[in-house]
Amino acid sequence: MIKIGMMIGDRYEILEKIGTGGMSDVYKAKDHKLNRFVAVKVLKQEFSENANFVSKFRIEAQAAAGLMHPNIVNVYDVGEENNLHYIVMELVEGITLKKYIEKKARLSYKEAVSIAIQVSMGIEAAHNNHIIHRDIKPQNIIISKDGKVKVTDFGIAKAATSNTITSNVMGSVHYTSPEQARGGYSDEKSDIYSLGITMFEMLTGRVPFNGETTVAIAIKHIQEEMPSPAEFVPEIPGSVEGIVLKCCQKSPDRRYQNVQELLADLKQSLLNPDEDFVIQNDPDMDGGTRMISENDMAQIKRRTVYQEPEEDSMRLLSDTEAMYEDEELEEEDPEEYDYNPRVERVTTVLAILAGIVICIIIIILAVKVFGGEGDEKDPSSPIISDESSATQSSAMEYVSMPDVKGINVEDARNTLINLGLRPEVQYEESDNIDAGVVISANVEKGEDVALGSTVVLTASAGPSGVEVPDVVDDTFEEGERSLTELGFAVTKMEGYSDTIEKGVIVSQSPVAGTKAPQGSNITVTVSLGKEEVKLQVPNLIGQTEQDGTISAVEAGLEISSVSYVFNSEYPEGQICYQSYSHGSYVDPGTTLEIKVSKGPESNTYRYNTSIAALSREEAPDYAGGPVVVTLIGDNEQVLLETTTEVFPVATNISGIKCSGGTVTLVYTVKGEPTINPDTGETIPGQDQEKAVHRRVEFTVE
Repeated sequence: MIKIGMMIGDRYEILEKIGTGGMSDVYKAKDHKLNRFVAVKVLKQEFSENANFVSKFRIEAQAAAGLMHPNIVNVYDVGEENNLHYIVMELVEGITLKKYIEKKARLSYKEAVSIAIQVSMGIEAAHNNHIIHRDIKPQNIIISKDGKVKVTDFGIAKAATSNTITSNVMGSVHYTSPEQARGGYSDEKSDIYSLGITMFEMLTGRVPFNGETTVAIAIKHIQEEMPSPAEFVPEIPGSVEGIVLKCCQKSPDRRYQNVQELLADLKQSLLNPDEDFVIQNDPDMDGGTRMISENDMAQIKRRTVYQEPEEDSMRLLSDTEAMYEDEELEEEDPEEYDYNPRVERVTTVLAILAGIVICIIIIILAVKVFGGEGDEKDPSSPIISDESSATQSSAMEYVSMPDVKGINVEDARNTLINLGLRPEVQYEESDNIDAGVVISANVEKGEDVALGSTVVLTASAGPSGVEVPDVVDDTFEEGERSLTELGFAVTKMEGYSDTIEKGVIVSQSPVAGTKAPQGSNITVTVSLGKEEVKLQVPNLIGQTEQDGTISAVEAGLEISSVSYVFNSEYPEGQICYQSYSHGSYVDPGTTLEIKVSKGPESNTYRYNTSIAALSREEAPDYAGGPVVVTLIGDNEQVLLETTTEVFPVATNISGIKCSGGTVTLVYTVKGEPTINPDTGETIPGQDQEKAVHRRVEFTVE
């Protein structure tokens, strides 16, 4: 029995109960060994008595203790004392995402995506350590007071599900994947499904499937079509809608295959929310024939036309669309599932093979029927039916290959680029053809070529071409110097790279070792370094601390520290300072410091210092006489006003409501009399007032 004030494990002092769940109670405690506050989660009695569950729970909790990530509620310790089984976790002060959604009704797409990115980074760290959460839901996601998003309860779900814990203990079935609802196999893609449902709730304020019983809801996950979040909130951008729907596909093979893919699309949606870049997986169509849409064609053009052939690691300026390779992470545990995805894959492969056989039969029949008709063709060329040809022609755009043989290689390159093709140039020595003239192309004149295709031009290097040096990995200045010294012209292209330092050449065309004529053009691609996406800083001034934190999270930023200061301009509780000004752009990951007003200072001050006479340095022309002495506080309150010829002037003022003020001494300088030269009359001088100001500070009472 847990009691407030008791000590667990000879180091954790229980301070207060801060929460309860289906399986455990959570307490705030102080770790006396490391002098920090922690959260202690204690298993309820009914589970502590289940030896099989406790054993699995300890194994999973110990595995989770190996996770250390900013977006995970870290597990510090696992223990048992007097039949009390507990885990010690990082204490996060904040609210669950569930309560946050309830408070705001629904979140803006920017805020939802920003939260999803942080959740995904935490899940990614776990998956990289072969730990699957299996119970991703808003109740297990915490938003701290400084805006940090953290996922909790890693490993507990697996221990619970493997011991047939009922759904009311495991939490809501609203977020479970179809394969989990079947009671079968679950892997990383199950977490992605649950995160998709969580995103749906953030965007719409509701879950996609509801019912009177948990069984009814589970059946909907398995059978019913996933509604689009845009049906409930039409202003949701298309890319965000696509991400949610891809996460929540019934078949795991149709979802994102890993969290890295999901993260890439989430980040892209913040930059280009209305762009259609989410690619829906369709394993049934792998290896099959399908129509290419106009949008697919546009993406293919952007990805290929201006991309250098050796630029696997580069993304050129003209290619702003992210490209990601599919990776499939599989986890097998024969004791945990009765649904085998390999059976589905085998079935799919057999279906595809059957389709291929049918297509072959149709083609053979078409050859027999139409083989002798139509124009004569090269017998070695593939035979394509009119219907198939029409389908491909309507799906892809083609251009006719121009005649480039015998013209200057640069003119040929420009001609091909203008047609939407991608030229590559290679040189060979020739005694008969002038240097720089195209000898041949790998595509014949008049042949139809798909847009974006690569056309290889072979040009003459002259009778004795110059060997192209290797300038890859040189700086652009070094490479340009090496090439120009040999008589080559240099064309510079630029592209971003996550691995190559800015200013370094990552590829060249023609490649090193080939021979090219003097004066010919060598194209080098130079790294711009890692592409940095800038985030705009919102205006937090005047907002409450909580609203300002929300605004920062929506902008993809975090609040690193909060301090509280006296400020007379902003009421108590409002932000009066932010470390980066509104409208400025900062790097992702930049943190903001804010100061929150405590209102005007409530301290009072006193001033009991004597005011000294005017010094010769202050008033070299003062020759005596009355001086008007005033003392005005910084809050414009007149604290003293007197006229005197006797110094020092004693003061004893208390109850002042500002910390400083200004002493002003005004004196009169007598003007010298003058004589009128015409009349001999004496004219009195003009008196002049002068002032001396002294800054003074008051003493706190």
